[in-house]
Amino acid sequence: MEPRKNVTNFVLLGLTQNPKEQKFLFVMFLLFSILTMVGNLLIVVTITVSKTLNSSMYIFLASLSFIDLIYSSSSSPRLISDFFFGENTISFESCMTQLFTEHFFGGSEIVLLLVMAYDFYVAICKPLHYLVIMRQRVCVVLLVVSCVGGFLHSVIHLGTIYVLPFCGPNVIDHFMCDMFPLLKLICTDTFVTGILVVANGGLMCSIFFLLLLISYVIILHSLKNLSQEGRQKALQTCVSHIAVVVCFFVPCIFMYARPAKTFPIDKFLNVFYTVISPVLNPFIYSLRNSEMTNAMKKLCRKKVRSSNK
Repeated sequence: MEPRKNVTNFVLLGLTQNPKEQKFLFVMFLLFSILTMVGNLLIVVTITVSKTLNSSMYIFLASLSFIDLIYSSSSSPRLISDFFFGENTISFESCMTQLFTEHFFGGSEIVLLLVMAYDFYVAICKPLHYLVIMRQRVCVVLLVVSCVGGFLHSVIHLGTIYVLPFCGPNVIDHFMCDMFPLLKLICTDTFVTGILVVANGGLMCSIFFLLLLISYVIILHSLKNLSQEGRQKALQTCVSHIAVVVCFFVPCIFMYARPAKTFPIDKFLNVFYTVISPVLNPFIYSLRNSEMTNAMKKLCRKKVRSSNK
C-alpha cells in the first residue's frame, strides 16, 4: 500500500543548532561510535574464536553485542554526518528504513535481555539440568524468537505510520526518525494511532521490564543456596545484567509508556539508549567477567605472536 503523502523528505533539527556545540558533539559521538564498534566487535570475535566461551550465556552475549552494533548504527552515522557536513535532511524512504531498523533491533534486544535472564535463572536455580535445558538447539530457538519479536514490533510500528498522510510541515524536532515526533507531522487525527504506539512500545517495555525484575528477585533469593565463591560470582553477573537492563529500559519506558506527546528531554533520553547504552554494554559485561577478559587477553597474545611471525 502506497503512503498518502505530499512530503518527500524531512528536516531533522538535531540536538542543537549552535555551531560550537555541534563541533563538540561531533567529536563526542564519533568517539562513542568508535568505542561501540570496537567494544562490541571484540566481544563477538572473542566469543566466536574462543573454545572456552561456548556456553549459552556467551552465545547470547555475542548476539547482544551484534544487536547493539547494528542498533547503534541505525542512528549514529547519520547523526555524526549531520554534525560534520551540516546536511540535516532525510528522504521519506530513508526515514522509514531508519524507523524500522531501530525498532527491529531495539525490540530484539528487549526480548533477548529476557532470554538472558532466563538463562541466568536456569544456571543458578537448576545447575544440574542446565546443559540439558539450555542445549544448543534451544539457544537457536530463543534467538529466533528474539528476532521474530523485534520484527513484529517493528512491522507494527512501521505499518501504523507508513500509510498515514504527511501533508507538511516536514520539520522533525529530533536527530532521528521516531514515532512520536513523526506523529506530530500527520495531518489527520492521531489519537488511535498514539494508543497503538503506546501499546506496542510502552506496554512491551513495561511488561518485559517487570518480568526481568521478577526474575532477578527470584535469582537473588536463590543465591543463598550457593557457596561463598559461587554466590560472589553469580552476584557479579547479576549486577552486570541489572545495570544493562536499567540503562536500556528506564529511558525506553519513559519515552513510550505515556500519551503520544514529545518533550525536550526526549532527544537526550533517546541518545542514552541508542548511543550510550550500546557503548556501555561491552564494558559492563567484559570488565566484570574474568572468563571474558582472560579470553580477550589470549586472543590479543595470539594476534601479537602471529604479527611478529
